[in-house]
Amino acid sequence: MNNEKQVSDLDKFFKAKSVAVIGASATPGKIGYEVLRNLACFEYKGKIFPVNPRRSEILGLKCYPSVLNIPENIDLAVLVVSAELTPKTVEECGKKGIKNIVIISGGFKELGERGKELEEKTAEIAKKYGIRIIGPNCIGVFDSKTRLDTFFQSRERMIRPPPGPIAFLTQSGTYGCAFLEWAAEEGIGISKFVSYGNRIDVDEADLLHYLAMDEDTKVIAIYIEGLGDGRKFIEAAKYVAKKKPIIVLKGGRTKEGAKAAQSHTGWLGGEDRVYRGAFKQAGIIWADTFEELFDMAKALAMQLPAQGPNVAMVSNGAGPMVQAVDACVEKNLKIAKLTEKTINILKEKLPPYYIVNNPVDVTGSANSKDYKIVLETLLEDPNVHILMPFFVFQDTPLDEGILDVMKEINEKSNKPIVVGAAGGPYTRKMSKELEKIGVPVYPIPERTVAAAYALYTYGNIKKRSKSE
Repeated sequence: MNNEKQVSDLDKFFKAKSVAVIGASATPGKIGYEVLRNLACFEYKGKIFPVNPRRSEILGLKCYPSVLNIPENIDLAVLVVSAELTPKTVEECGKKGIKNIVIISGGFKELGERGKELEEKTAEIAKKYGIRIIGPNCIGVFDSKTRLDTFFQSRERMIRPPPGPIAFLTQSGTYGCAFLEWAAEEGIGISKFVSYGNRIDVDEADLLHYLAMDEDTKVIAIYIEGLGDGRKFIEAAKYVAKKKPIIVLKGGRTKEGAKAAQSHTGWLGGEDRVYRGAFKQAGIIWADTFEELFDMAKALAMQLPAQGPNVAMVSNGAGPMVQAVDACVEKNLKIAKLTEKTINILKEKLPPYYIVNNPVDVTGSANSKDYKIVLETLLEDPNVHILMPFFVFQDTPLDEGILDVMKEINEKSNKPIVVGAAGGPYTRKMSKELEKIGVPVYPIPERTVAAAYALYTYGNIKKRSKSE
């Protein structure tokens, strides 16, 4: 299937103008009610058609006994019916001419042989009618522009993110909820989101091709447990990584974890070493933890890729930099050796009690002007590829002029900047202000370094793709 065909096949999952909710419920708290409410009562502007043979109306919307009774064309069907009823329902959707279906319901191959049979039958019927399916056993899709939202998590319990540059694909709906809320809280935003669960049809490779051509997506983050077609995924990733960074967190890396993954989505995880090697070849950035996946995506969404591994640090409190140096060594990043010219400029312009090697320690006396001198000088040093300032915002001499300094440095910098700052309410307030100007901030050194590592790794991937 060519890429343009894949895009047109998947487009209505995100841009549907009419949605049928099959298995809609009138009982608050039930999945069929919450899916309908999230589509019908908030920002989504398309037409909504509830389907339930026992109701004539739900949430003020006319209810239909079957999708076949709806008098209008339907772009997308969201199924919240039992696994046993799913094949029959997909058949009816096929007869209605619906080409895109999200199956929220569980009870398929993750539960054993009978579930597997139902899954295979559903896939067979979908293929007959040329239907594309996301799911089953998932929370579905979210588009931040159209606000199409198939979740069964209520707005009271789960906030939705604003539009933004990160797309997130996940085999786990639970991780999906967390990622979306973290993005919403940090104000970074999401372009597209897909929780695909058991993946009987649309898979990560299809979605990668779609996102490669999506102008709203700058970075792609993925959580996977097992791959159905590893070769297809690797080929897609090789193609897409040349255009946009892909970060992957792989679950089920141990035998025990793989077994847990199988009981969760019916997919068996695989050997860690094999995945790492294949992902590296494909240009995928490997995340070790869920937190790292999020941190790396944030950095790549906000900053340029790095042109090399050399990190320069500055702080008004040295402790975090010691940890950051350790973390850099562990991630194969290097502590930049500053040029003699850089060291002489810093010695000339800064008080004699500041330490002007790398890391640069400007002590608790530092103000925003001191930071400006250091950062501008490091920016000019050809040996420096990544700037890593740390701020102890609790130190009173550090004035709020630092925000203007960082804005100016970020705007003129051709090198990525990642910031470390740990603390309470005032530190969080200042960190949010820094992120508004496009500088990612992390509360501990290891997370700051993981972000730098992603920027360096993607810089390498871009260089490699140019030489191929």
